[in-house]
Amino acid sequence: MCLGIPMRILEIDGDTAVCEAGGIRRNVSLFLLQHAPPSVGEHVIVHVGYALQTLTHEDAAARQALFAALQAGATR
Repeated sequence: MCLGIPMRILEIDGDTAVCEAGGIRRNVSLFLLQHAPPSVGEHVIVHVGYALQTLTHEDAAARQALFAALQAGATR
């Protein structure tokens, strides 16, 4: 099982995107999504530097809320 992080695409340059989640930016490979390339503003699931799947805005928001709840519980 892997832990994929929902991230929003800020910029795209070829097969690489700059993505953001929680104020942290990362360069992410879009190589695995060549069959249906995402666009700037869309959300993707990222694991070890690779975008694995494009998400709807609603799904991304739900996953981000879950991560926020988990993080809040971890800091108690």
